[in-house]
Parts: sequence; C-alpha cells; structure tokens
Amino acid sequence: MSSRVLPAVLAVSLGVFLAVLLLVPFVFRSYRKRGEVGLGPGILAFAFLVYGLALVAYTLFPVPQLDDAWCARHPTFTHPQLNPLRFLSDIAKDRVAPGWRGVLTNPAVQQVVFNIALFVPLGAYLRHRRINPFRVVAAGFAVSLLIECTQLTGNWFLYPCPYRLFDVDDLLANTLGTAVGLMFAPLLRRMYGRTDLPAEAPRPVTTGRRWLGMLVDLVSVTLLGGVFSVASLLIAGTDNRILNPWLPAVLLLAVPALGANGATLGQRAVRLKRVRADGGRAGLLVLPALAGGTFGYFALTGLGGDASSWSGLMLLACGILAWRPRSHRGLSGLVSGLYVVDARGSVSEELSTPVRPGARPG
Repeated sequence: MSSRVLPAVLAVSLGVFLAVLLLVPFVFRSYRKRGEVGLGPGILAFAFLVYGLALVAYTLFPVPQLDDAWCARHPTFTHPQLNPLRFLSDIAKDRVAPGWRGVLTNPAVQQVVFNIALFVPLGAYLRHRRINPFRVVAAGFAVSLLIECTQLTGNWFLYPCPYRLFDVDDLLANTLGTAVGLMFAPLLRRMYGRTDLPAEAPRPVTTGRRWLGMLVDLVSVTLLGGVFSVASLLIAGTDNRILNPWLPAVLLLAVPALGANGATLGQRAVRLKRVRADGGRAGLLVLPALAGGTFGYFALTGLGGDASSWSGLMLLACGILAWRPRSHRGLSGLVSGLYVVDARGSVSEELSTPVRPGARPG
C-alpha cells in the first residue's frame, strides 16, 4: 500500500471506531444544542473527525525501520529545509515531459498541490464555525508548524532521528490551503442546514428519529457490555451473560425507562418519551414496552441458543414497526399500548397531530 493511501485507510478505519464511541454524547449534545441532529451535521462531524485523524496519520505514517544504521543513511532529515519557494526549483528539476502532462506527473507539483489541498478542509470548517478569517489562517499555520516540528524532532524524540523533512515550503503550502478553505465555508453552511426553531421547540416524531434512538440504545449497551466483559475476564478470568448484555441493558434501558418519561437512554437522547393514549404517564405499562423493544432484544440475546437467533427477527420487527404505522409506535408501543411523543411538546398536541408526509428526520 502506498505511503499516501495507508494513512487515509488508517484515518477512515479509526474514524469509524471513534464515531461509534462518540455516537451517544454526540446525539445528546446535538438534541440539546440544536434540537435535532440532521443528516448534514452528522456527516460533517464524521468527516471532520476522519480529517483530523488523517492529519495525524499523514504526519506519523508510514514509519520506517528506524535504527542507527537507517539514521546514518538518511542524514538529510536532520537538517530542516528553510529556503522559501525552493519547490519552484524542484519543479524545474523534476520535470520529465513537456506541456500539461509534464506538470501533472511532476512529483514536486504533486507534493505542493497535496499540501495545499490537505489544509483546505481545516480552513473551511473553522470558518464555518464563525471563527475570524485571520484566526483561521493563524490556526492553519500553527497546526502546520506543529506537524513540521513533530517531523523534525522524530515525533518529539520518540525515535532516534527524524524520518520526515522539516520543509518551510510545506508550511507555506499548508497555510495557503487554509486560506483557500475560507472560500468553501458557505458550502458547509448549506450542507449543515439551519433551522429557525429553538432547541426546546418540539419536532415531529419521525422514522429517522426513532431509528437513531434505537441505535443509541444498541451502541451504548454493547459498549458497556464490552467494558464489563473485559473487566470480568481480567478479574475473574471468565465472562457471563449477566454482565453482558443483561446488566448493561438493565442500567441503560430499564432503569431510565422507570422514570417519569418512560424512555430508554436512546429515547432520552433524541428527546422522546412514552405516554398512554390519554397522555398520562406510562407507569407499569413501560414493562411490556421494554419487553417489546431493544431491552427485549438484549434479553433474548443473553439467553443464547435458539432465543439468540430470534433476537435478530425481533430487532427487525422493531425497526419496521417504528417506520409503519405512521404513529411510529414501534413493536414496544403495539405490545404495551403506549405512544412515543416529543418530550418537549404538549402531549395532547402530539397525540392529535399527524406526522407530516416527508417530515425531515430529527
């Protein structure tokens, strides 16, 4: 795998892993700051996470087999390149063909273009966050300087010698890329979307919102169960179904649902609650609702054997019934007779107002 492809693969792989870890706090924060998540902000947050990891990956990887012999064969990396615009002479020296083909295939040109493009997203995103343009460019310069110093010091003296060259032209190209990124900030704002509704204004209960709540339930219980399993293996040398998945399901799904809102952790994350048909509290009806929802899925999974195989069908039914009927009650609602409404709105209005066709997912 090439030196330019490997860091990208590492960034995407680690980005997916971190996105799963950060899903729950991200959803909680989004619904309390903006009143919703939205597809655009979700994609943008994930993209910037991967981008940040890519900057780190391109700074550190690939790492050669560093030893005294390697350091002796590559003494040039210990001497920083401090001549501005030296890339112009490098372009002339590396030119192997006339015309545009020679320009596009020139390694020195590719290096400059890559260094500019690498920092365009940083400038666009920081400006999108309403940061002053001068501060954005200064931030790009500071990040680039940090990268170059990391390379010059062998990852801050972690290795016996540097394996990348400190190049002032890279610093200039990165800073230029940050400035170019300022022009793309309006595109991010359009992708991000804006709503005139305050964060505490109720939104329609949609399929996407119900599915997101279920996803938060599934991810949070799975992660906590993994922590319990690792702890059990380290302490007792064994794992059991009580610690994973039953105990996490009780703590994150059942215990929150016994509160006034009758909602699991995931439903609370997306600002939903369970109510009776007359708008009253769920009360003891939350017990069959739990059995017919994600809690029931984990209960079956923990039993193992044939019960575990049925859990997949149950999860599929939960997803389908959160899509249809239009009330988005889900399997848990049909089993218990409860309804799912926005926790911020009037219960009577929620139960009497049909979901608008084509409503945007919350």
